[in-house]
Amino acid sequence: MAGAQLTDLEKDRVIEMAWEDRTTFEAIQLQFGLKEQEVIDLMRAELKPSSFRMWRARVQGRKTKHEKLRNFTEGRFKCTMQRQINNNKISKR
Repeated sequence: MAGAQLTDLEKDRVIEMAWEDRTTFEAIQLQFGLKEQEVIDLMRAELKPSSFRMWRARVQGRKTKHEKLRNFTEGRFKCTMQRQINNNKISKR
């Protein structure tokens, strides 16, 4: 699924996930079918240039954004206020 085919709600969710430190690019690909470069392209298109540069500086080289670079497999933190996501659908609280 390319970025142009995503709904506005899906784009917002991808952007939110991309900003989260512990959400990997692999998780975004699993849910939305976007590879890392496609996420970068979406962020470049949807964010202001200054916000995009800030995001790129933040995620570039960040181990938590890539599953293979992580040094932990269990014990992931999940906020109790975080919504449940099942098959790309966000359930209400």
